[in-house]
Amino acid sequence: MLQQTQAERVVAPYEAFLSRFPTPAACAGVAAAEVVRMWSGLGYNRRALNLHRTATAMVAEHDGAVPSDEKALRALPGVGRYTARAVLSFGFGVDVAAVDTNGVRVLSRCVRGAPLGVGEAETLGDMLVPPGLSWEFNQTMFDLGATVCTGRSPGCAHCPLREQCEWARAGLPAPDPWRASPSVRSQSAFAGSDRQGRGRLVHALRNAAVRADQVPAACGWPDDPARSERIAAALVAEGFARWSSGSPPVLRLR
Repeated sequence: MLQQTQAERVVAPYEAFLSRFPTPAACAGVAAAEVVRMWSGLGYNRRALNLHRTATAMVAEHDGAVPSDEKALRALPGVGRYTARAVLSFGFGVDVAAVDTNGVRVLSRCVRGAPLGVGEAETLGDMLVPPGLSWEFNQTMFDLGATVCTGRSPGCAHCPLREQCEWARAGLPAPDPWRASPSVRSQSAFAGSDRQGRGRLVHALRNAAVRADQVPAACGWPDDPARSERIAAALVAEGFARWSSGSPPVLRLR
């Protein structure tokens, strides 16, 4: 849930989700549609589908448990390098750096004073994790990057690492090392995008099945049926939804 969603928005859905699905087996034991419905309000709905698939894989391949091996974690649907390392650190106490955007920003500005790729940042972070303190190290990096060493207006004047910061010691020259890092990518506008129409359609499907002739309106594009049909086809191809026979056909969550 914390992938691309702020922590304060996650707390209530997280608690509700764990109450409904306390174990991987409980999650895997329901249809994917139930997980997608529980995901309402969090956005990036593909995460819900991947979570259900991951729970199913844990039951089938790991005796219903979360694996403690990075390679096994990375093999699960929707689990990338950051998520795998976060699970290793917070779930199993492994001394690895869970490097998110905040971590890359702090490491590139403060420690290296130069742009860093994600792999470089992970290697550097691993070197800095104090033995047995990965939880504390990673939480500190998250909080420092989120509250002080921010992207738009870093609070250098009150940063606890100002005296050690390579970028600050150099006089904060342009370009910002983090801005120049290859991991920093701008995201296209959400308003009017396919992502927006896709989210609208998934939201409609959470409440009820949608007839084929209602799909354009559900996407928010009543005058663009071709675009709406493409979004619906993508949801079917990805396993979110299926067409039921009838006249007209009906789209529903799987």
